[in-house]
Amino acid sequence: MTADVVVERPEMGISHADFRRIFPRLVRDAESDFDGSRAHVRWPDGSRLVVHVAPEGERRIALLRLPTTDLRFEFHAFSASRCAAFMQRFDRAFQKGGG
Repeated sequence: MTADVVVERPEMGISHADFRRIFPRLVRDAESDFDGSRAHVRWPDGSRLVVHVAPEGERRIALLRLPTTDLRFEFHAFSASRCAAFMQRFDRAFQKGGG
């Protein structure tokens, strides 16, 4: 089955540990689990989300090393507006501080 909506988030400034710690907070109203490099989420209405988590990378700035992770979201049985609302919540949850 192909996804209804696919969203890519390349080189997010997060580690795999960050993703596994924060992501479940976004899907408390659904059943979720991690399967290797994927997160599976199922809502009671039958809609589903699969998040593919690429191998962790690293961005270097002088002596500073920051983790990076590419993410691919596959939304099944989601309207475009519901998908956009979820991604807005996702981006807000993973937003880093700064000035």
